[in-house]
Amino acid sequence: MHLFEAIIDANHRAVAGDNSAGLHPADFADALPVIALTCIDPRLNPLFPNALALPAEDFIWLRNAGNIITGTLSSTTRSLALACAVKGGREIAIIGHTDCQVAKTTTTMLLEKLRALGVERSQLPENVSDFFGTFGSERQNVIKACDFARTSPLIGPKIPVHGLMIDVATGKLDWVVNGYEALPANTLAQMPATQFASIGDLGSCKDFEMGEMKFPEMKIGDAASPESSAPPAVVPPPPKIATLPPLKIPGKMAVPPPIKPRPTFAAGYQDQPPRR
Repeated sequence: MHLFEAIIDANHRAVAGDNSAGLHPADFADALPVIALTCIDPRLNPLFPNALALPAEDFIWLRNAGNIITGTLSSTTRSLALACAVKGGREIAIIGHTDCQVAKTTTTMLLEKLRALGVERSQLPENVSDFFGTFGSERQNVIKACDFARTSPLIGPKIPVHGLMIDVATGKLDWVVNGYEALPANTLAQMPATQFASIGDLGSCKDFEMGEMKFPEMKIGDAASPESSAPPAVVPPPPKIATLPPLKIPGKMAVPPPIKPRPTFAAGYQDQPPRR
């Protein structure tokens, strides 16, 4: 089981009332720390990193309005890349949330709100929607952000990029994009060219002419004739896709108690100081 598969499993069991639900972060040391991009909504403050059952030192939290990524080279993508390269982040999770106010704000509404703050339309870029990355569906926004992050040249193909949704009322996490199942953007480029010999160079397609095609001089039905001496076509085996190695867990190490996600995540919850 991979890290975020274990996180979501523990989260669902905790939300369902299982007091034994939890996570052993030491079992997933090779996948930590985690980088999470979420919205700036204050209702998320008490949910993280509790909903992930991770200690604070294994959680790198990036936030912007609407957890929006506007391009493969955007400032948010740059921050994700630096969090990986400088802070050692191993996996990225882009986490949207229910009842997002950004999703409920149309471009017209946004212009009116900006005008009320003294920002005139003439001061804004021509395409306001693209500039601010406004959206109408929280899930589609997460999918779009994951696509930008996965295809960004700033983020290496070794970094899984996940998309999740969290319910602000219960703290329940759900998959939107499973980064373990999504192939890296340059998978085809890394595979041997001989496996794609029949495809040819895509750049030469514009120079192709029908007159250059050569067809075998044979009548229809000859290929199925028992007298035909042509050898059967050899179908090459499908290319092998590398799979992740199984997670190795030391058998004789003392296992620490699991970190348990809180079973309820009511809005407005505030952490209480430990009792002595």
